[in-house]
Amino acid sequence: MQQQKWSSVAVVLPGTGSDADFADRAFNAPLAQVGVQTIAVEPDPRRVVDSYREAMERAARTHGRILVGGVSIGAAVALSWAAENPDRVGAVMAALPPWTGSPRDAPAAASARFTATQLRAHGLDAVTSDMTASSPAWLADELSRSWRSQWPDLPAALDEAAGYHALDEAALARIRTPVGIAAAVDDAVHPITVAEQWAAMLPNAELSTLELREIGADPGVLGRACLAALDRLRGPRP
Repeated sequence: MQQQKWSSVAVVLPGTGSDADFADRAFNAPLAQVGVQTIAVEPDPRRVVDSYREAMERAARTHGRILVGGVSIGAAVALSWAAENPDRVGAVMAALPPWTGSPRDAPAAASARFTATQLRAHGLDAVTSDMTASSPAWLADELSRSWRSQWPDLPAALDEAAGYHALDEAALARIRTPVGIAAAVDDAVHPITVAEQWAAMLPNAELSTLELREIGADPGVLGRACLAALDRLRGPRP
């Protein structure tokens, strides 16, 4: 990755119901290895998308051209902001893309809507207990922490994310900014087909794949995978 070409500062955005702690661990170490400072954004659960957009805007005003990225809904918001601000973004790191265009039939949106409904009906402790029993240990630990930090506004945050309209295929085709995509081949919530669609439609994108167990062992695999995809866009080194 050519730091002088893209940026020395990256703003990274968490996924639905997640937090800055996970986003930081996903991107900070890989970016630090190439001389890029990471700003991991803590979502405001009362206004998730606006809090993400404001964080990118602040960073761009302060630092000039920035890198933007995120996980799941964070990746979708980062890519949308990059599309609106092509001269202010050096590259995009999109980990676990959730959907293209409308969220209506997306598994990630359905999961968020269901969880919001359950939280309103049964409360945080009961739903967290059910989630812990049915999720890999690493994911249960992550969500138990982030959900509690966003309570009692968590259901509203999940509903907001589930209603977010991501860029459609026509909009993706107009983006010239380099995009490095990371996706898990075994992730039913963030299907690999969405990442493949983004990679196919974006004119300047590459896709790296991994497995969920790798994220559980080290979230930094997401950042490394995005950077590896961006690195391939540079072509062979002389």
